[in-house]
Amino acid sequence: MKSLGESKLSAENPKRSSPLRKKPRFIRQERWRYRRLESSWRRPRGKTSKMRREKRGWPRLVNIGCGKPLSLRGIHPSGYRETIVSRPSDLMVIDPKKEAVRIAGNVGERKRLAIIEKARQLEITILNPVGIRKPEEETIEEGEKAKAEEPVEKEPSVNNKARVEIE
Repeated sequence: MKSLGESKLSAENPKRSSPLRKKPRFIRQERWRYRRLESSWRRPRGKTSKMRREKRGWPRLVNIGCGKPLSLRGIHPSGYRETIVSRPSDLMVIDPKKEAVRIAGNVGERKRLAIIEKARQLEITILNPVGIRKPEEETIEEGEKAKAEEPVEKEPSVNNKARVEIE
């Protein structure tokens, strides 16, 4: 029988198994009271805070024992380990069975397309393939530019009509 902390992570199937134990939901102090507070965790620091003093009936604090097992830390929900890539040559050291690629944010469109093409050849998963123009989108944009360049005749507004008639 498995203990509660164990989980299975095999080389053939990199997806993580669902955790066997239920993780506690940590909420920010007074989150239930004020709508303006976000639900993200903030440690209570008040001198007389009942939550900080861990009184019965108050939400629990985050403790060291509430983390994931070491083997599961840093794993993307898709089951792969994330690696940031900024040039196509970085893809050569990646294991497609265990790792997935995230293209760095400061990479331009030309290099991004080169990285994506190389990743397809090596069958590597890309976690953020967005921001790429497809040929269909480019033709649509060119059509919109042509429409924008055509001169548009404006009808005189009510105020202009009145001025024309007065003169």
